[in-house]
Amino acid sequence: METSDVALTDFRGSWKIDSENAGVSAMHVQLMPNNKAVWFDSTSNGLSEIQNNPPLCKPRFGGRDTDPPEDCTAHGVEYDIETAEVRPLKVGSSPWCSCGGLGQNGNLVSTGGDKDGFRAVRNLHPCPNCDLEENPRALFANRWYATQHTLEDGSFIVMGGRNAFNYEIIPSDSLQFTPRMQELPLLEDTTDDGGRENNLYPFVNLLPDGNLFVFANYKSIVLNPNTGETIRSLPDLPGGSRNYPASGMSALLPINLDTNENSVPELEVLICGGNTHEAYTFSDLQLPKRTFLPALQDCGKLNLDREDAEWENRRDAFKACDGGHAASTHWRYANDQRSTGGYFGLGCCRHSQSHSSSLQPQQKERRTVPGVGSNTNAFYKMEKYNDDFRFPTEVRVEKFSPPYLDQALDKYRIEILEEESDKKLKYGGEFNVAIGHTEGNVEQSNIKVTMYSPPFTTHGYSMNQRLLILKVKEVAKELVSVVAPPSAALAPPGYYLLFVVHSGVPSHGMWVHITQ
Repeated sequence: METSDVALTDFRGSWKIDSENAGVSAMHVQLMPNNKAVWFDSTSNGLSEIQNNPPLCKPRFGGRDTDPPEDCTAHGVEYDIETAEVRPLKVGSSPWCSCGGLGQNGNLVSTGGDKDGFRAVRNLHPCPNCDLEENPRALFANRWYATQHTLEDGSFIVMGGRNAFNYEIIPSDSLQFTPRMQELPLLEDTTDDGGRENNLYPFVNLLPDGNLFVFANYKSIVLNPNTGETIRSLPDLPGGSRNYPASGMSALLPINLDTNENSVPELEVLICGGNTHEAYTFSDLQLPKRTFLPALQDCGKLNLDREDAEWENRRDAFKACDGGHAASTHWRYANDQRSTGGYFGLGCCRHSQSHSSSLQPQQKERRTVPGVGSNTNAFYKMEKYNDDFRFPTEVRVEKFSPPYLDQALDKYRIEILEEESDKKLKYGGEFNVAIGHTEGNVEQSNIKVTMYSPPFTTHGYSMNQRLLILKVKEVAKELVSVVAPPSAALAPPGYYLLFVVHSGVPSHGMWVHITQ
């Protein structure tokens, strides 16, 4: 699409408070196919701001000395993104700094955590009144700060974590299984000594041949997940450390399938920010003196299709609220509310959003749900309890309306008629999206149809994030004919949000399900 065909606006977006108290600060969040956002926090840092319903109490861990000895509060919630209704969820073992993703049947699978949650697997189905089911001893190794990613057969790979230089493959539909563990030398090779680590929450992406791109600290490889073989080593990304606790961020760039029949889709990954290898030493390991080093202010982009590819420095792609200032949103020691992440940030909310803030796309309102709570403290600290804090714990929910929701662009916006559209897709098969009346003619050259995999987001990293631009066969007045992704390696089986984008303006999202 030419630039002249993209609708333009001067609207820069706007924020609004959607809920004054969701009860739980969102260290981890996942949008479900029933349009509910699920998020949860640690069970071992004191009380939350919402009671379990029906009542459930257990001994309290953490919090104020004056708090009750029993914890009857919920540490997870299901949030209706259309009505702001909150439903408490029962969280058993602690999922603090865990990982997760949507299973191929639309269920949330969460793995790992701390304390009694190191080896836990949790399962939540998207149904009314469903609660988390759990196997606290399902995993082979402790998974604290691990990464979880969907494979082409719908299973999950759970990789890394503190002192875990390996990975295991687990099913997406069962809590009872025999884990398959495989050593991964890359993780041990990239662990900075002296407690710095800098390779937690490794960045992982599924490639079109079924292999994985794996990035840790500053090194990356292409990995065969089934055999553990390193297919090839990739160039080092210079500049410093990019993974937690240096807290850079990564994104798989959109995959364009609307190309010629014999074209190979191009895959590119973008990694931004981070810090020096020594940043964690200065900020957390040299007590009582703390020095916060400025964040890295660059991005690296790598073409994963070319064996001779080198990292392309994309400093122009790095955008921050206060680019790379020497500040921290670190747990317990935040000194600046402007950023999100560990030691730097890439986004700003109107209110303090730090350490555990998360973002998710919405379906109906087409908004982003950012900053669903935030907490930089050792427990939930608030003014009403006369707590001592620099920034209070946030349990409010904010919504952001992006520029493309400018009402002036509504004349370009296409309405998807869901009841008349195909929602069950097969790989490589054609399907139809019914569209409502729009002003004027809709030219095929101005139409894109995209499929987005809603990620599991924590610590600034969105696991399983993937956007595909689908091949459009025909655009009629009331119908768009589209070709589904050709393989599960390009789009693992499961639920996606589908959008029809007209002149750069997206429709509301429609949930679709793709299977073999």
